[in-house]
Amino acid sequence: MEITIKNIEEYHKEKAENAGVLFYYSNETCNVCKVLKPKIQEMLEANYPEIPFFYVDMSLTPEISSQESVFTVPSLIVFFDGKETIRKSRHIGVDELKETISRPYKILF
Repeated sequence: MEITIKNIEEYHKEKAENAGVLFYYSNETCNVCKVLKPKIQEMLEANYPEIPFFYVDMSLTPEISSQESVFTVPSLIVFFDGKETIRKSRHIGVDELKETISRPYKILF
C-alpha cells in the first residue's frame, strides 16, 4: 500500500514511529520512476513486510527533499531506528536493494 507524504511534519512522524521505513522520492513527470515504484513496493511487501513504503512527491514537498539532500529522481532512503541506513539514486536495482536491506532488517526484526 502506498501512502503519499503531504508535509514535513508527517515525514518526521513516520520516520520516528516506524522501526524501518522506505521513502521513495519522485515526481509525476518521471517515467522511469513510474515503472520502478511498483517493483520496489512488491519487493518490500514480499520480503520485508515490516517496512512501510512512503511516496514523496518532490514537486509538492520540496522542503523534504531539500532537507534530506535529494536532488535527483528516482531516489530512495531507508531508515532503521530513525537513522539513514540505505540511500540509492537514479540507477536502482531491485535485486541489489533487496540484498542491501536484508541484513539490517534481520537484525532489527
